[in-house]
Amino acid sequence: MARHTRNVEKIPPRRLRDPLTRSQIMGRIRSKDTRPEMRTRSAVHALGIRFRVHVADLPGKPDLANKARRWAIFVHGCFWHSHDGCQMASKPQSNTGYWYAKLQRNRERDALHQQALRDLGYQVHTVWECATRNEESLRETVAAFFNGPASKSNAPSQLLDR
Repeated sequence: MARHTRNVEKIPPRRLRDPLTRSQIMGRIRSKDTRPEMRTRSAVHALGIRFRVHVADLPGKPDLANKARRWAIFVHGCFWHSHDGCQMASKPQSNTGYWYAKLQRNRERDALHQQALRDLGYQVHTVWECATRNEESLRETVAAFFNGPASKSNAPSQLLDR
């Protein structure tokens, strides 16, 4: 299975180049295969649970999902999805009218997608970017989603593919 990489040219260090334009900066922000998403995939895979990534035929195109077991996980960036009470979810200082409306639409769309999945009988979980920074905590959170609090002896039973 080949990895898809984006063709984004390497840029020299800041001291050797002109500042990037806003468009260039925003163009480098990825929507797939981000570090928080990769960490979450790793934590789920370590539990022995199989999944598909970016399942296009489910509402909201969840980052990880298993249609047979009816569960979906979204990995949200704290800024882009306005994580309440998180320092990483800073409020933009310029062009606030645009950003407030955009971030609010993101939250509303997230809620609609999650409700649509629940209506289809899926268990839905959101993993926040800030929660992926501590691997142990992330593993416990993911394990709790699948089968209650994590322990070394239990394996995901209910949602595990065998």
